[in-house]
Amino acid sequence: MPIDGLTLGFLAAELNEKVRGFRVEKIQQPESDELLLTLHGQGTTVRLLLSANSGHARIHLTNQPRQNPVEAPMFCMMLRRRLTGAVVHQFRQVEGDRVLVLELENSDELGERVHWRLVAELMGRHSNLILLDANDRIVDAIRHVNVQMSRVREVLPDRPYVEPPSQNKLNPWTVTPEELVKILTRSGTLAKALVEGLTGLSGQAAIEWTYRLTGNTEARLENYSIKLLADQLHAFVHTVPGLREPVLLTDEDGGPKDVFPYPQESLDRSMQQIMPSLSAAMDLCFAERAAREHMKQRTQSLRRTLHTAIERCEKKLAIHLEALNMEAKEQEARCFGELLTANLHRIRKGSKSASVQNYYDPEGSTILIPLEERLTPAQNAQQYFKRYQKLRAGREMALLQKEKTEDQIRFLDTQLTDLENCTQEPELEEIRRMVVEMGYLRATHARKRNSKLPISKPYRYRTQEGVEIWVGKNSLQNDRITAAADGDMVWLHAKDMPGSHVIVRSTGEPPEAAFQLAAWYSKGRNSQNVPVDYTARKYVKKPGGAVPGFVLYTHQKTRYITPQEREIKQLELLEK
Repeated sequence: MPIDGLTLGFLAAELNEKVRGFRVEKIQQPESDELLLTLHGQGTTVRLLLSANSGHARIHLTNQPRQNPVEAPMFCMMLRRRLTGAVVHQFRQVEGDRVLVLELENSDELGERVHWRLVAELMGRHSNLILLDANDRIVDAIRHVNVQMSRVREVLPDRPYVEPPSQNKLNPWTVTPEELVKILTRSGTLAKALVEGLTGLSGQAAIEWTYRLTGNTEARLENYSIKLLADQLHAFVHTVPGLREPVLLTDEDGGPKDVFPYPQESLDRSMQQIMPSLSAAMDLCFAERAAREHMKQRTQSLRRTLHTAIERCEKKLAIHLEALNMEAKEQEARCFGELLTANLHRIRKGSKSASVQNYYDPEGSTILIPLEERLTPAQNAQQYFKRYQKLRAGREMALLQKEKTEDQIRFLDTQLTDLENCTQEPELEEIRRMVVEMGYLRATHARKRNSKLPISKPYRYRTQEGVEIWVGKNSLQNDRITAAADGDMVWLHAKDMPGSHVIVRSTGEPPEAAFQLAAWYSKGRNSQNVPVDYTARKYVKKPGGAVPGFVLYTHQKTRYITPQEREIKQLELLEK
């Protein structure tokens, strides 16, 4: 659902109506590829989001909260120096393409008026945010592009700005009927001709235009009079700007799927929700998806560290298990030592082996014991006793190390599951600190600065019956919400697997939603019949010295739940 030029044109018109003449009050850069401008005017304050994320490039007004870094990036600092206090003149789309120019005017230190252009190129992996001066020279960009990265154009400070290369398509808003005839004089479907010939049309936009013109999404050009079709298309294009009634396309579960500037007659209308503005629709549609994508990018390095640590622990565990399987050889060494000691007078020095009666065998069988020729019989016996002691000590140590290694794997596996629940930087930083404290990751100066981040908060849900349910997003949150719960409140957790502590903030039998939450926020999210234990909070104890999130509990009951995202979305989320 990348934004296309058609939608961007509607956005430009909407933003011109809503924020033209507003003044830039604050500039933030919550993500490496994202800007947030706080604008004030006409007695109101709004926030404008500009994102150059390769998968979610967009620009719109937003109400979603953003967590800012402790220290502002250099690009953000540069924009603050030049654009704070600037007045928004207009939003201008370039030739119907996915490029939007924000025209601003500010005063310099001498009181002279200075013009700036903030260019948003929303083109997938080539997306960028670029500040230009009045002479169209690049002041800086959120993403630098040098000649090694692109032979087409450089995007570097103090270089002249060059627009993205043209795709040899025509601007749908200025195209003539004669030019449309040339576009349509080809074989194939009308939708394909529109995508290939006009700037800024996505596949769905072309299908919708085709349907509105012909009543058939698969209309083929050879079945129509090209001249008549070109005239009809030209007339239709001029009516498109008046279709402004933004809709949110939903999936079968009611979740946001896509955004369109006007209703799509070619799609199921029951799945389209009319929205008050295009910005509101995009804010709702992109918010969760973009946040999840950003968090996935931020957790990649830590995720790799955890996977590597788990692999090492699993190799250590295999060695410990191998040592535990040496009990038979351990007992054999002890047996050989004792049998040799009992038969020293019968064994000659220099023998390669000794055949003695095995008095451990009820039938009194004879056993052949290998010997080292250079050692005396007594020394051979001592050699076997030493081997026995070594194997026994190794097995006892392996047993201790096996339990320790299994605990480490459980801890690391839990952190991986917790990463799936991360939605904000404080939660991620808490996981990172735990991994550092356990010695799996080296602390850095940058991470020490993040100690200023606030304490993270758990999910807080409320059922239709008004029952409040808390869900920990990581091990530290699990400890906090469990410790804060009253003794008679209900505690839930997926059985024998990493997952969140779930607290029902009431007594009695927990609601069905609590079991769904415990199963959903666990390693069994994509499984069926996930076992969920539940008991009163007073029966949950944390052993002294245990790692974060680890508890012991009794008096539990178990229910089997198949987690369903639809059930989770129906709950009211009080705090994310």
